[in-house]
Parts: sequence; C-alpha cells; structure tokens
Amino acid sequence: MTDIVVFCDFDGTITTSDNIISIMKKFAPPEWEGIKDSILSQQLSIQEGVGKLFSLLPSSKKDEITQYILSHAVIREGFGEFIDFTKRRGIKLYIVSGGIDFFVKPLLEKYVSFEQIYCNESNFDKETIEIIWPYTCDDDCDNRCGCCKPSLLRKLASLDDYKIVIGDSITDLQAAKSADKVIATDFLLQKCEELQLHHSPFTSFFDVISILNERLEV
Repeated sequence: MTDIVVFCDFDGTITTSDNIISIMKKFAPPEWEGIKDSILSQQLSIQEGVGKLFSLLPSSKKDEITQYILSHAVIREGFGEFIDFTKRRGIKLYIVSGGIDFFVKPLLEKYVSFEQIYCNESNFDKETIEIIWPYTCDDDCDNRCGCCKPSLLRKLASLDDYKIVIGDSITDLQAAKSADKVIATDFLLQKCEELQLHHSPFTSFFDVISILNERLEV
C-alpha cells in the first residue's frame, strides 16, 4: 500500500474560526474589510492581501494579539486524538497554513513538532507588522499564494504517495485539486462538490479519523 501523506490547514480547520479575521475584527481599522473583500473576490492575491491586512496593525501590539488568539481560538473537537492516530499509524502529517507564525506555533506547540508546520512568518522590527513569505509559489504556480499549499504538496510528497488535503477555504482549493482525496468543510466542501473532486465532508477530527481508517483498510 502506498504511504498516506496528510496536508492539514490551520485557520478554520484545526481551529473552528479564521484567526486572521478574528485579529482584524478586534485590532484593525475599518479599511481591513475592503482588503478582505478584494482577497475573496481574487482582485488581490492572498500574498498581497494578507500583507496589506497586517500592515494595518502596529508591531507594538504583538503580545496583545498573541494573547488574544491564545485565549479565544477554539481547537476543533478530536484534533488531539487525530494527532495521536497519525502517530500510531505512521501517517505523515504536515500543517500547511496561510496563518502567521506568532499565533500558529503557540497554538500548536503541544500537539506537533515545529518541523511539521509550514506557515508564514512575521517581522516586528518596523512600525507595523511585516509578513515574510518563506513558502512562496514554485515554477508550477503563479497565484501568489503567500504560503503556497500546492507547491508544498509537490515538495513534501512523492508521486506515489496518497495525498490527502484537509481544509475549509479558498486558500486550500488549489492544493485540493492536486490531492487524491479531500476532507472538506464550509467553502472548500462547496467547491469540491461543484468541481466533483474526490472528497468527504467532516465536522470534527473524529470524522477525519474514520475517513482515514477507511483508506487504511483498502
């Protein structure tokens, strides 16, 4: 049997809501909403749009924003059990996130090693928060994804691996198109249905465990 490699989104997937949106609602001036709408309508690339969003926030707010997310973010039910399951069954797991290191890593540090996390990074040396993009698009992608999930899929999995993408949003769509199986909720679930991608819906990570078990029994 081929190896299973799982690529799991963070915001809205591991957590029940999008942490970037939560941060902007709490800390950003009103113009953040126009930038968000331009990202969703694809007038702005994810990379350009997220950079613009965080440039609205003063670097001096770093600790306050981090503490806000640590106290308000909700981890989706069953995630700890899902992590234990992948370890027991020898399933490779990568967290691929359009989120930012200063809140992604503190939320995940008790669950996975940082070597499994691929996300955007941040710089607080300037007046406003600067986003750094260590995982930009490879030669096969020109969407300016920021953290390019399809590029990471190509980098971290071999052609023979059975690739599973778990996600919820537009940032997961391009990787989903390259996956052997998509486990989806919310917007991504709608797109999987529209595009007839091979997929299963999920509500909790207990659902994900059941879906993976079905694959392991093939």
